[in-house]
Formats: sequence, structure tokens, C-alpha cells
Amino acid sequence: MTETTASVTAARPPSDITKRSLPASLVIHALLIAASLLMLYPLLWMVSASVRPETEIFSSTSLIPSSIDFSSYARGWVGLDVSFGRFFWNSLVISLLVVTGNVIACSLTAFAFARLRFAGRNFWFAIMLGTLMIPYHVTLIPQYVLFLNLGWVNTILPLVVPKFLASDAFFIFLMVQFFRGIPRELDEAAMMDGCSAWRIYWKIMLPLSLPVLATAAIFSFIWTWDDFFGPLIYLNDMNTYTIQLGLRTFVDSTSASDWGGLFAMSTLTLVPVFFFFLFFQRLLIEGIATTGMKR
Repeated sequence: MTETTASVTAARPPSDITKRSLPASLVIHALLIAASLLMLYPLLWMVSASVRPETEIFSSTSLIPSSIDFSSYARGWVGLDVSFGRFFWNSLVISLLVVTGNVIACSLTAFAFARLRFAGRNFWFAIMLGTLMIPYHVTLIPQYVLFLNLGWVNTILPLVVPKFLASDAFFIFLMVQFFRGIPRELDEAAMMDGCSAWRIYWKIMLPLSLPVLATAAIFSFIWTWDDFFGPLIYLNDMNTYTIQLGLRTFVDSTSASDWGGLFAMSTLTLVPVFFFFLFFQRLLIEGIATTGMKR
């Protein structure tokens, strides 16, 4: 009797609700695909323009070039006074140092706020959150004067050293919320076994916090790799330029601009960000999904 009922149920046609929701679902998916293509069009056009002949770059909005010419890549790589590979290396060094500084310093600070008890903890945590509301341009001039007096201008130190002093309150707050979701019973058990606060941080908190650490690393890398304003302020020598400053040199309002080389190098600059995100994608999604949630 049970098998007969199950077979009859399985043989029933879809309900009216399912039939009505199918057209709506198709319309929604079509709109989402159209919106995605609209957002991707500028990126795809840039990639297409990087392999077009110089005379056809601005003459057509089509994504399919009439002929493929890779000379823009060779010209863009060695066409400046400094090889574009130098700009890549400078950006890579700065980005990796910033990632290292943010992950280490911010995780240590977040561990102190989330797990340790010290005088004025809530006050200093509130001060830290208050810095999120201060625009970067407000502190720009005092910072520049400080770094100028230290002799750090035209070096990468102003872009890197503050990250090792836990200057990004956003990542501290993100990690504090994640650390608070880790059961305190683990800390108490470790303390009963004689672990110090440092060993609890190193042996327990960090291994359990890989998702949020990966989230901080990805955002730090992408923001630093794409940063234009910071290097523009502190880097004056072309040998110290990052890729963003290097891309600016292809466009000159007083002389001819190499648009083909600009689009070719712009396409190459997307490759490290794409692979960095692709490598840590799973940890990034997990970190965002679990931050601030009890597990």
C-alpha cells in the first residue's frame, strides 16, 4: 500500500504553483544574466582593445576585433623608461608586506580585545571603532609631515610600516567578531594545561581563524594592489612606482598617449588579483559567512 501511494505521488504532474513560478524564474535569471553582461562589458571591451590595432581602439564598440595584434603588450612592457616588470615587482612587494602586516598586527590586536582583560579595554575598543569614521584625507597632511621628517618619503615605508602597527580598524573589528564566536572553553582548557596567552593565540586561535585571516588577506591585497592615491603621495622616483602609477604614465595630456599599451598593461594587472581571489575564494566566503556568528 505504501509503495502504491508513493508511485502515485511521484507520477503526479507539477503543481500550479510550480508552473506559475517557472516563467517568473526564467525572467529573473534572464535579467540577472543581462545585468551581468552589462557589468562585464567594460572589462571585456578593455581586453578586446588590448589586442586591436591602435587605429581601431576607439572606432568601434564591438567586442570582436577585426584583427588581433599583440604588439601592444610588448610595447607596453618595455615602452617606458622603466620596464613595466619593475612596477609589477614594486606592487607585489608592497602588497605582500601589507598583507603580512595586517594579518599579524590586526589578529594580535583583535585577540587582545576579544580574549584578554585589561584596564580600559572597552574604551580603547570604542576609540578604535571611532577611527573608522575619520576620512583618510583628514590625517593625510599630518602623516605626510611625520614621514617627511622621518625621511621616509620616496620609499615604501609610509605604505607598509603603519600596517604592522594595526592601523586598519576594519580588519580588527572583523577579527574581533570572529574570535568572539570561538568557544571560550577552549581557552580555559588550554590555560588549565599551562598554556600562556601567546600560546593560546598561536596554537588555538589562529588555526581556527583561517577564514577570517584569508578574508583580511584578500581585501588587503586587492586594496593595496589597486591603490593609486597612497603611492602618488609618497613615491616620486619612477623606479619605485607601483603599477597604478605606471599605468598613468601611458596617458599624457601634453603629448601622444599610448592607449594600446595602457589597455594591454591594464589587462595584465588584473591577472594577479584574479588568481589571488580564486585561490582564497572558499576561505573568503566562509569568513564572511561566519564572522560574528556563534558556531
